[in-house]
Amino acid sequence: MQPTQAAPEAQETIINVNAQNVQQVVDASMRMPVVMNFHSTQVPECQGVSDTLTAEARARAGQFLLANVNCDSEMELAQYFRIQALPTVLVLSQGQPVDGFAGPQEPAMIRQVLEKHLPAGWQLKLQEAQPLLAKGDFDTALPLLREALAEEQNGDTLLALTECLLGLKRADEAETLLGQVGLADQDGRYQGLVSQLELLKEAADTPEIRTLQQQISEQPDNPQLVVELSVQLHQAGRNEEALEALMGLLKRQLDAADGDARKTFLDIVKALGPADPTAAAYRRQFYSLLY
Repeated sequence: MQPTQAAPEAQETIINVNAQNVQQVVDASMRMPVVMNFHSTQVPECQGVSDTLTAEARARAGQFLLANVNCDSEMELAQYFRIQALPTVLVLSQGQPVDGFAGPQEPAMIRQVLEKHLPAGWQLKLQEAQPLLAKGDFDTALPLLREALAEEQNGDTLLALTECLLGLKRADEAETLLGQVGLADQDGRYQGLVSQLELLKEAADTPEIRTLQQQISEQPDNPQLVVELSVQLHQAGRNEEALEALMGLLKRQLDAADGDARKTFLDIVKALGPADPTAAAYRRQFYSLLY
C-alpha cells in the first residue's frame, strides 16, 4: 500500500505520516476524525486492515482522514504513540485518541469502529448545504436540507431549512418550521430568522394583492380575478393561500376560468417541487377531484 503523501490541510483522504507532518495530522483531528494506521511490511496481517481502511477512506471521502504510519521507517512515531502491536489503529478526535484496536480485524468490525466517530448522513447533508446557503443558491440547497430534516429533526436542521425557505420566499412553510424549534435552540440565529419572516410577510402584502382582493370582494363570481390573485400570492411566497383559492375554484368546476385555474394550480405545485409539504397536500386534493 503506497498512499500519496501530502500535507493534511489540502483535504486529502489518505496521507503518509512522518515526523515532519505528524503535528499537522493531529491538528487536522480538530476538524474531522483522523484514523492513524500503524503498519509494517514485515507483518503480513497489516495488509488486510490497510486495504479495508483504504477502501473506507475512498468510499467516505471527506468524512475522515486516513493517516498511514509505516513503522519500518517511522519507529520513533510508533514509540511516541506507544504502539505495542501491529497492526494498530487509533482514532483521533480533538487532538486525542478516542478509540482504536490492535491486531487484525474483520472488515465489519473495522467499519463499526469508524461509524461510531463519523458524521451522520444528516450532518453530511447539512455540511454540503451550508456553502450553498452562504452564496444564496437556495434551490440547490433545498433538497439536501429536506433530506437532512427527514433523517434528523433538531435545531440545526430546522433552522437551516427555514433559512433556505425564507431565501425562496416560502413564508408559510418557514413559519411552520420555526414553530417546531425548541426553546433550547431559540438563539440569535433563530431570532434573526423570526425577524426575516416578519419582514417577508410584510413585503408579501403588496398593493397588487390588495387591489385584486378588493376587486374579488366586489366581483365574487369572477374566477379570472381569483387566478390573477393566486399568481400574485405565489410570487409573494404565499403559496398556501394561492393553492387554497384555486382549489376553491376547481372544486366547483375543473375547467374554471377557461382552464386557467387548473393550469395555474398545477404550475404552482410543480414550482414548489415534489418534496414541498404544502404542494403534496394540495396535490392529493387535486387527485381526489379527478378520481
